[in-house]
Amino acid sequence: MHWQKFSRWQRLAMIAVIAGLAGGVVRVAIGSDHQDTPEVELNPKMDMTEVYAFPGTGTDRIALVMNSRAFLTPAQSPTASFDQDLLYQFKIDNDGDAVEDKVIQVVFSGTGANQKVKVYGPLDPPVVGSMMNTLADATPVVSGPINTVLGNANGIQVFAGPRDDPFFIDLEAAFCILPDRRPVTGALSAPCQLGTGAAFRAPGAAQNYVNGFNVLSLVIELPEARLTAGGTSKLGIWGTISR
Repeated sequence: MHWQKFSRWQRLAMIAVIAGLAGGVVRVAIGSDHQDTPEVELNPKMDMTEVYAFPGTGTDRIALVMNSRAFLTPAQSPTASFDQDLLYQFKIDNDGDAVEDKVIQVVFSGTGANQKVKVYGPLDPPVVGSMMNTLADATPVVSGPINTVLGNANGIQVFAGPRDDPFFIDLEAAFCILPDRRPVTGALSAPCQLGTGAAFRAPGAAQNYVNGFNVLSLVIELPEARLTAGGTSKLGIWGTISR
């Protein structure tokens, strides 16, 4: 088998998700990260905001979600594109050594609403680790247009397209806690007006600053057995976006 190499690794964004699948129960650890470096501010399509893993719609199925491209307005969303020069990957550790044993690789072609997606895997990783990510020279298991549910309900199903940002953050309060992250211009650049201590606002008064914004979601649902094959039912799952 041959492997097609991508160019030099440019950025790895990772959020670890530990899913215990024994007995059909999934325990999830979730993190979120929105435009936290100058690099992703220059290229928002590289910005991975969240990775999720949770039970699928059928018995013994798992759903994986990777969100990127934060702060899309409703007007931008219909023509928003995944980056066709990036490799999107779910990485799965099924033997507890914190090294990926399986990968699901996703690439895009075209732009806007006419963009197409190709999904490869789960398969053995052509390169292990965060450097020198490569795309398998293999046949896609699912391919087709974005904004459409693709695949088979008994096998692998895929959706790629804009969806409401599921994260909640009160940025004004966050910048009171982390003043060095405050922007240099705009309303949120002003010094903290909420006081000091852990409770900046009254209960129920927090303001969701990502309300009304979308992200680009990549959703893959598949049988759990495709990820646990050759390993155990306890999985470590994370995502990467790389060039």
